[in-house]
Amino acid sequence: MKKAFFLTFAACITFAQDAIRLNVDASEAPKRIFHVHLTIPAKPGPMTLLYPEWIPGEHGPTGPVVDLVGLRITANGQTVAWRRDSTNMFAFHVTVPAGAGALDVAFDQISPPDTSGFSSGASATTELAVLNWNQFVLYPQGPPAAQLSFQANLKVPESWRYGTALPIARESANQIEFQPAPLNTLIDSPVSTGRHYKTIELGRDGEIAHYLHLAADSDRAIEISPEQIEKYKNLVNEAGALFGSRHYRSYHFLYTLSDHVASFGLEHHESSDDRVRERALLDESAAKATADLLPHEFVHSWNGKFRRPAGLVTPDYSEPMKGDLLWVYEGLTQYLGEVLATRSGLFTPQDFRDELAMVAADLDRKAGRKWRPLADTATAAQLLYSARGDYSDYRRGVDYYDEGTLIWLEADVTIRNLSNGRRSLNDFCRSFHGGPGGKPELKPYTLEDVIAGLNAVQAYDWAGFFRARVTDVAPHAPLGGIENGGWKLVYDSNRSALWRDFEDERRGTNLMYSIGVDVKEDGVIEDVAYGGPAERAGLAPDSKIIAVNNRQFTPAILREAVQRTAKDAQSIDLLIKNGEYYSVHRLEYQGGEKYPHLQRDESKADLLSKIVEPLSRKM
Repeated sequence: MKKAFFLTFAACITFAQDAIRLNVDASEAPKRIFHVHLTIPAKPGPMTLLYPEWIPGEHGPTGPVVDLVGLRITANGQTVAWRRDSTNMFAFHVTVPAGAGALDVAFDQISPPDTSGFSSGASATTELAVLNWNQFVLYPQGPPAAQLSFQANLKVPESWRYGTALPIARESANQIEFQPAPLNTLIDSPVSTGRHYKTIELGRDGEIAHYLHLAADSDRAIEISPEQIEKYKNLVNEAGALFGSRHYRSYHFLYTLSDHVASFGLEHHESSDDRVRERALLDESAAKATADLLPHEFVHSWNGKFRRPAGLVTPDYSEPMKGDLLWVYEGLTQYLGEVLATRSGLFTPQDFRDELAMVAADLDRKAGRKWRPLADTATAAQLLYSARGDYSDYRRGVDYYDEGTLIWLEADVTIRNLSNGRRSLNDFCRSFHGGPGGKPELKPYTLEDVIAGLNAVQAYDWAGFFRARVTDVAPHAPLGGIENGGWKLVYDSNRSALWRDFEDERRGTNLMYSIGVDVKEDGVIEDVAYGGPAERAGLAPDSKIIAVNNRQFTPAILREAVQRTAKDAQSIDLLIKNGEYYSVHRLEYQGGEKYPHLQRDESKADLLSKIVEPLSRKM
């Protein structure tokens, strides 16, 4: 790796005298348009400017260059012609004229209204905006991102407040001047801003402060309760207890509550961009369905930002990233996020088990397991994030998240059993992700490093363990962590509270483990279980249920028809609209509703309950 990868903010500030000046005018954010001006030091001759393509954390070439409009380049007041590269759509070629010492670059960036996607999706409403700096920069090809210094200035709408981890030099009214920072730090430090805004301090670890910044489309949406604040304070404490150090100067949760921006979480070293529905803090089902979002992104500060797979460490934003270790980057983070959600009180232990049951059942039934190993879902991540949802269990999606939970749970349980309870994955996290802390750093790793780190905690054939679960084709999900942790996966007719919360949030009816369909509230079939009763009867994704047993469809009518198959009914007749045609399909099925649960196995120690016990209260 190049030394540039390891430069901290303090090291890069020496480049300030040659800093690229960046001015972003976000005063028209309610119109979803942002005005950008850069002054880029340059020398006469050919020069290539790059727009960030591969965005860290999004694991793909997702830079929204299509929304860059109105590009104008001048030098000494004279227009400089530019030409887009014929194969690299993110590269712009110019010739700097004689006597010029800088280029003035201006363009506008449009934020789309479409809520699909990640940070390139909708990011602004009339009341708020989330600003990701990668959308507002062009940078010279050649130097690593860590060696390009940017001095950024931002103008937000009048009376809007904001939050960010990017250090501020000075501010006045709605104008903010930031301290010079290397390009990789700038892009890693988004800004949230809005009319309805609240900032809450979540506690300090020495000099390191933690903040929750709430931006919403209404004042009502940011009325967070004292109990919720206390759980987020617990999260800060529990993460510190788990890892033993903090690799940031301060940490900022940028929590956006809106039905009109893209919903996702995106990790950064000193902050996270977390977006949920407007009433996520107010409605119990919404709060529960998103409870592990902030814990997941917070964990990434250690696992993903400080420790990062070598394939995801690139000198700039044009070189493709390699996702072969995403089952560590995302999978371990998914597991630890759910554990921390429970240790902090955002989940109950029952919620934790119900989540595991849902994950295990979903992965265990996937038809795609028969042809596609988990490793390929990580390697192909840049394709699978945008894959359609139809026949998803046959295709497989970004399964390294949830299957990573099962794999790392099993690793945790294995360490605990082999050491007779003396060691656990907590010890691995502290040794692998620990260190001095106090500032952002990057320490890449390989699979061999992960295996060595686990062996330092507990000797075992970890290479064989991961090979069997990651690179080999496996027809069933890895359930060893559940089974050896004192529980077993079972199915019955009762929906768990967490299952109901997820159905409420998705506004759908999930009958995948009975008749094999997942149906939206309007009757549109979102997906079918490949090889299940519905698929065998000829049903396909995106068709629509019009009637159930000759009665107009409603979710309740469909669910009741499935319930009757546990008693006297042996089939269900569905009137289906597929395109312009209608047809009747008979589903041969008996067994009633089936939903996954974890049932206690008294023959084994209850390690799942032990795993989610809070750590900070023991220290």
